[in-house]
Amino acid sequence: MKPDIKICGLKSAEAIDCALKRGASHIGFIFFEKSPRYIEPDVAGKLAEPIRGKAKIVAVAVNPTSDELDEIVELLKPDMIQLHGDESPERVLTIKAVYGLPVMKAFSVRSADDLKRVEAYIGIADRFLFDAKPPKGSELPGGNGVSFDWSLLGWLDDSVDYMLSGGLNKDNIAEALAITKAPGIDVSSGVESAPGVKSVAMIDEFFDAVETACEPQAASGS
Repeated sequence: MKPDIKICGLKSAEAIDCALKRGASHIGFIFFEKSPRYIEPDVAGKLAEPIRGKAKIVAVAVNPTSDELDEIVELLKPDMIQLHGDESPERVLTIKAVYGLPVMKAFSVRSADDLKRVEAYIGIADRFLFDAKPPKGSELPGGNGVSFDWSLLGWLDDSVDYMLSGGLNKDNIAEALAITKAPGIDVSSGVESAPGVKSVAMIDEFFDAVETACEPQAASGS
């Protein structure tokens, strides 16, 4: 079964159009100023207009203040908010109540202990995103192009809805899906020609790889 596919950190109409045509279920805009994928909320709002009703618009923020969220929600009008910082379960509940929007809570993973933190958010976050812990010295909570041990996700109950992220690209997505059976996948740096620069050709190649990985295997002996 084909997973939901989120292309994150988009900044150009060309890349957005390609992602939509290939069947992206989610388009992510990043509002974290240290990221090379950062975009101003008003610019994101204009780019998002052709997406409405075709894919879910996701606002990605890292420990955002209420004022920052007010501006993002007003200008982007997202379908979902993704929190990629240290937000507590209480903060997630507050954001959901204030904006009336579902929240995807991101977690950085390196070991099984990192996944235990998820338990406090079950029933609170609408979806989870599992990314790799950033390498030493990186100021970015995601988009670092590194992956984690996907087998760690094996303990998750089927009721935990999540997206797999972290270092995914056309060369490893088949293995990632085979190991995790992830209901959703998120790619950013894996479809870039340079940090923050999405490549239409690489987006195409990624979708091709996902489609190949999701093709039913021919029956043995046929």
